Amino acid sequence: MRRLILLRHAKSAHPGATPDLDRPLAPRGRDAAALMGRYLADEQLFPDLALVSPARRTRETWDLVAPALGDVPVRFEPCIYEAPPERLLAVVREVEAAVRSVLMVGHNPGFAELAARLVGHGDRYAFARLAQKFPTAAVAVLDLPGEGWRDAAPGSARLDRFVTPKALGAEDD
Repeated sequence: MRRLILLRHAKSAHPGATPDLDRPLAPRGRDAAALMGRYLADEQLFPDLALVSPARRTRETWDLVAPALGDVPVRFEPCIYEAPPERLLAVVREVEAAVRSVLMVGHNPGFAELAARLVGHGDRYAFARLAQKFPTAAVAVLDLPGEGWRDAAPGSARLDRFVTPKALGAEDD
């Protein structure tokens, strides 16, 4: 079994003429990212590898999550930025077989669409929340069958959980 953890970047700011790639996190996003990092650690959701979009808001999200997770190798993957689900799935399928758990930090709508495509069963309440909205800083934990990441296929994943900052007591999603 492989575990894929999808973490949407935390809430970003929209300063003036800043290009999309360079948008920073908003103060609320900084708080939510740290909260989600603590959640991942409390739940023992420690990845073997982090794949992070190069956008500033995803890098800042990772920087606030990472201290709670310890020493996790990280790769900044340009293919994750504004990627459709097919490209995200291709990135997942290229992960080395020795890696058992991957945390991806990226964007919507790609993450919501990838999760919806991969999930075939699991916690029905989590799936209902996921189908409604994949808000900023939300985490979807998917368990994938098979011997390697290349086996990741539509409908094959079990949704273990879907958690939002609001579910953990934050003000808003």
